[in-house]
Amino acid sequence: MLLRLAFRSLTNRWLTAVLTVLAIGVSVTLLLGVERVRTGARASFADTISGTDLIVGARSGAVNLLLYSVFRIGNATNNISWRALQEVASRPEVAWTVPISLGDSHFGHRIVGTTAAYFEHYRYRQRQPLTFRSGGPFRDLFDAVAGADVAAALGYKLGDHIVVAHGLGNTSFAQHADKPFVIAGILAKTGTPVDRSVHVSLEAITAIHVDWQGGARIPGFTTTLEQVRDLDLTPKDVTAALIGLTSRTAVFRVQRAVNDYAGEPLTAILPGVALQELWGIVGTAEAALAVVSAMTVVTALLGMATAILATLNERRREMAVLRSVGAPPRIILALLLAEAATLTAASIVVGSLLLTIALLAARPIIDARFGLYLPLQAPTPRELLLLAAVLVGGVAAGLLPAVRAYRMSLADGMTVRT
Repeated sequence: MLLRLAFRSLTNRWLTAVLTVLAIGVSVTLLLGVERVRTGARASFADTISGTDLIVGARSGAVNLLLYSVFRIGNATNNISWRALQEVASRPEVAWTVPISLGDSHFGHRIVGTTAAYFEHYRYRQRQPLTFRSGGPFRDLFDAVAGADVAAALGYKLGDHIVVAHGLGNTSFAQHADKPFVIAGILAKTGTPVDRSVHVSLEAITAIHVDWQGGARIPGFTTTLEQVRDLDLTPKDVTAALIGLTSRTAVFRVQRAVNDYAGEPLTAILPGVALQELWGIVGTAEAALAVVSAMTVVTALLGMATAILATLNERRREMAVLRSVGAPPRIILALLLAEAATLTAASIVVGSLLLTIALLAARPIIDARFGLYLPLQAPTPRELLLLAAVLVGGVAAGLLPAVRAYRMSLADGMTVRT
């Protein structure tokens, strides 16, 4: 009965009610959207690398090793010898290893020296494998595989020739121009640092540095492309290695064995643990986004309270009529609270529908352009808790006009004002 009366009262003021519902609905869409982006960003961040049990590098901190080996940020404190890596790879618990060699660049994009196992075992976003938009893995010594962002930014296609620069600057005057590479493959978009990398073979990394020593070309020493193919191009060291185990139960045993390796100082980290530690450092922005969206909802709810308050003076006679037919003051209070609850509940429905429509339209674009996966799913428990908080906040916002109406006396309502 009370809800029906509140609904009819709102229909008499339908334009104000619709505008109020839209204002709060948009703020609810923003609140849920920020929450969905937050969880999507966190999941995408955590899924930058998936299916790798350990990352091995020179002795350093876990976050530093993760940054340069996975996110291509910063530099390694030292390399690990090829002999040490082979000893780790020969352990019975190790199923596969993917060595990574860093240090060169191409117009600011990292050159990643690796093996064909990289394209076979690297996983991201819940163990999704790398796929090729065109071409395939490198087969020749000087083949290169470009990430999606590199190909898009520089306009590369299969068969294009590129020159690798020594060092990591956007502009370099030390280039390996005598040994150019050919684009043999272009990877599909992943939303990970793989998109911003150029991949070549480990042997190619050794080949382009046979004429170099100490970061500079050796004067008077030149090795032609034909000559370098006849050399032993087994690398002396690599920057890091991704490791997969035969059983996840052996991860701590292998990690301890690598950390205690007597030949040289090594560090083995669990990617998931290091990712959580890194998110704790860079994830503070999500709290700021949540605060901004919450303030937007609070502002919209205050606007609703203001709209109800503004109409109370016009509704004095309506309240007086209700009192005159026997409605006690608590019914007036409950009526205003029911109107606020109805407006808030309708706004929650509208906001949820707007979010669904926005996700249907923008999700493929966001995934393709930014690599941010936003699932189209039922509200999570956290989202339901946020919606419940909005509903409670809406009722609380309606409390002020409800109390004011409650205090209106019958005589004041029946008085004709001039």
